[in-house]
Amino acid sequence: MKFSPKATIAAALMTLAAASSAHALTVYSSVDEENAKKLLDAFTKATGVETQMVFLSSGPALSRIEAEKANPQADVWFGAPSENHILAKERGLTEPYASANASALSDEFKDKEGYWHAIYTNPLAVGVRTDILESRKAPVPASWEDLKNPAYKGLIQMPSPQSSGTAYAVILTLIQQRGEDAAFTYLKELNPNIQTYTQSGTAPSGALGVGETPLAIQFTPGFLKLADEGYPVKVVFPSEGVGYEVASMSILKGAKNLDDAKKLVDWMTSKDGQGALSATKTYFLPIRSDVSGGTGVPTLDQIKLVASDPKFAAENKKRLVERWAKDVLGQ
Repeated sequence: MKFSPKATIAAALMTLAAASSAHALTVYSSVDEENAKKLLDAFTKATGVETQMVFLSSGPALSRIEAEKANPQADVWFGAPSENHILAKERGLTEPYASANASALSDEFKDKEGYWHAIYTNPLAVGVRTDILESRKAPVPASWEDLKNPAYKGLIQMPSPQSSGTAYAVILTLIQQRGEDAAFTYLKELNPNIQTYTQSGTAPSGALGVGETPLAIQFTPGFLKLADEGYPVKVVFPSEGVGYEVASMSILKGAKNLDDAKKLVDWMTSKDGQGALSATKTYFLPIRSDVSGGTGVPTLDQIKLVASDPKFAAENKKRLVERWAKDVLGQ
């Protein structure tokens, strides 16, 4: 029997690749692929730990982790809002690890038993095209209440709660601050100033960038990206406080690469790991108050954050969105 040298070399390389991948940290990522790769590459550069990433949005990720419970195929679930990680904990899919860095995180950014730690947060904000407002001799708003200024009539874009979780976060924020009835009174009073309610949660920042609107409401990354790219955009965190989403990570129960999984948790919650959020231009905000989100971006201790109860949010979403349609749109 004759052996082809090329075939022998190819087989050897495949064997080496398989051996290498067997030792890599396997990550199910619910962070978008581009930004997850940036962060995991930075982790590998800092620690030497190789990673293999599989992108799965929050729902499919949880389903797959549950289906693989008897024989886990990944070591870490990276990303997805913290309420998903609470579910994973309740279903016995994750295991605790108390990172030494957890003491630097406030309570909303970690599980008290170490089952999950936050990666980053995205607060709500108002994106402002300062050049357009200046040309109209209109002031830059500083609060939710300021947005009702008649000078902004037909000038604000925000997502529709009927299609966007971002807009639902706005409703929840206002309810926490004002109570439900007062929140809907506010939204009804704000309505004349709304240029359009977008279907997508990130569409307002796109409109802001092209000058279609001078005021936009959504989570911060789109605004921060515009400002970093040189657009005359100011990011305003309303003084009454803002709601936020928290992306988190968990070590999966039965992880085959437990030591490296712990290293990822330690690195991501460290100053260096949090610094990578801005260094790699993810435009996510750090969850450590001692780490800057980048030039012109305040640290979390300078932003008044408004927490919502995930259980209330889930149980009342249909009712609250229907009330918004009836009270605000008059449908």
